[in-house]
Amino acid sequence: MGGWMLYGANGYTAKLILDLALKRGHRPVLGGRNRQAIEALAREHNLPARIFGLEEVATAASALSGIDAVLHCAGPFSATSAPMLEACLQAGTHYLDITGEMEVFAHCHQADQRARERGIVVIPGTGFDVVPSDCLAALLKRELPDADALVLAFEAGGGPSHGTALTAVEGISKGGRVRVNGHIEAVPLAYKTRSFERDGEPRHAMTIPWGDVYTAFVSTGIPNIEVYMVVPIATSERLRKLNRVRWLLGLGLVQRWMKGKVRAGGPASAKRDDSACTLWGEVKNAAGKEVKKQLTTVNGYDLTALTAIGVLDHLLAQHPAGGFYTASQLMGADYILSLPGSSLR
Repeated sequence: MGGWMLYGANGYTAKLILDLALKRGHRPVLGGRNRQAIEALAREHNLPARIFGLEEVATAASALSGIDAVLHCAGPFSATSAPMLEACLQAGTHYLDITGEMEVFAHCHQADQRARERGIVVIPGTGFDVVPSDCLAALLKRELPDADALVLAFEAGGGPSHGTALTAVEGISKGGRVRVNGHIEAVPLAYKTRSFERDGEPRHAMTIPWGDVYTAFVSTGIPNIEVYMVVPIATSERLRKLNRVRWLLGLGLVQRWMKGKVRAGGPASAKRDDSACTLWGEVKNAAGKEVKKQLTTVNGYDLTALTAIGVLDHLLAQHPAGGFYTASQLMGADYILSLPGSSLR
């Protein structure tokens, strides 16, 4: 087993990942900028620690000396992914993260050739964003190879973590995104709404700029993609009204105010245990043939720990060729079905 680093190890989701890693016999290096929090966590588990920020790429690359892979968990990834990726490219260290941000996927994808030349794997989105949905898209593509339209949707219980909520605040001023004829297009917030059925009951959902709008195209080549999230009807109505003042939501003062309202931490273990995730997938070809599947998984936080460590284990054991990968490209479409609590119908 190669040596690896969990960066941003003091975050809510990172601690869940660490707990699972320790149970599986891993002894990662803990990394981050918060000396007090990282060193306390390292002492608690008798693990090595490296304290560094990402302001200077050369410093970060030096801190990665002797590290085979970094599992990057310090968001918001819009600010932290690019310098960490560059540090990994300079150090020859595999890059993994748990982002769901479309721009991060795009930036990482652009580094494909450099990653090949350096012999390192670059795989963003190794958590709930976007492993289950990417595998679902690949399963649907396998069943309908000539599909030209893909719809994905999800309902995730448990509530957002601090990092996920901050990402949502940052993205609200940018509006939505869909893929049309192979190109990503900007659309209003809550651009479309529709319902998906769960246990015989309709679930209201709206389009969101989820990472699959980028990654599912890379995985499947399907040129038309929409991603929906189940929300209360009132939520989609409010967001549609916000389209009129969306420019205002991007102002620094407004952003700081909204971020100040975000609570630290995430859902308690009891709440996670009582919640699960449902994902829907639909593909259609030009002749109108349609295939639909529904995937159920454990809650998104525990799933992120399972998939992130699963991808890391695969990477360190199998030594795949360098380059950019999506989850289904590296792990296979059936990977999600191998995890406890996952079922497909």
